[in-house]
Amino acid sequence: MYDARGKNIMIYYDHLPLDKDILKALSELSLNYVFQPIFYPDGKTIYAWEALMRPTNMTVTELIEDYTKKDKLHVLEVATFFGAMQAFFLRGYEEKVTINSFPSDCMRRDEAEVFYQYFGEEIRGRMIIENLEYPYFSLEHWQEKSRSVRAMNNLLSIDDFGSGINTLEKVDLMLSDIIKLDISLISGIDHIPEKQDNVKFLVKHFHSKDILVIAEGVEQKEEFDCLIDLGVDFCQGFYLARPS
Repeated sequence: MYDARGKNIMIYYDHLPLDKDILKALSELSLNYVFQPIFYPDGKTIYAWEALMRPTNMTVTELIEDYTKKDKLHVLEVATFFGAMQAFFLRGYEEKVTINSFPSDCMRRDEAEVFYQYFGEEIRGRMIIENLEYPYFSLEHWQEKSRSVRAMNNLLSIDDFGSGINTLEKVDLMLSDIIKLDISLISGIDHIPEKQDNVKFLVKHFHSKDILVIAEGVEQKEEFDCLIDLGVDFCQGFYLARPS
C-alpha cells in the first residue's frame, strides 16, 4: 500500500458496503492519490489538503475522457469520495481535506449514507467539496450535493473560477463557501496591473458575500506576495508545495 516514504497509497474498494454494481465498476479502477496543501497567508501553515486522483495506467485526463465517453463519470465520483478519504486518513493528516466533484454528478443518497456511516463523525466539519469547472452544471445534482454536505457541517467550493463553467452567475446560484481563482487570473499577476485590478475586485466582491478566496497556481514568490497584498485568504501552487 505504501512506497518507501509511506506516500504512495493504492486504494481498494471491495470491502465497502456498497451496491454490487458500483463495487464491480470500482474494482476495474487502479488508483492512488496524492495531496497538495493549501496555505494560510503566512505560506507555512496548512489550511487543507487537496486530494488528487492518480490512475496507475494512464493520466487522470485520459481516465476522465474515457469514462465521459462511456457515460460512467458517476463511477469516478464515487471512487473519488471513498478513495480520497481513505488515503487522507491513511496519511494521518489533521487539517481539512478538499475533494473534487463533478458539477454534473453527485453520489446517490444511499451512497452518501454509506459514506457517512463508514467514515463517521471524523469527517464532520473537515471536508471541502470542490465543484469542478467541467463538463456541465446540473442544478439537481448540486442541490442534492449541497444537502448532503451541509448535513455534516462541511463546506462547498467552486474550482477554477474564471475558466470553464464557473462564472459570477454560477457563484450566485451555488451559494458556495469558497472560491478558487483559476491560474489564468493568477499567472504573472505581480507585473500585470489588469490582473491585479481584477483580483482585487473579485476578492472584495466575494468577501462581501462571506466567501473565502483561494488563489491557485501560484508559482512565483512575486505572485504570492502580490496576492497576499490583494487580500486572498489562502494560496496553493508549486511555489509553496507540489502534490506528493
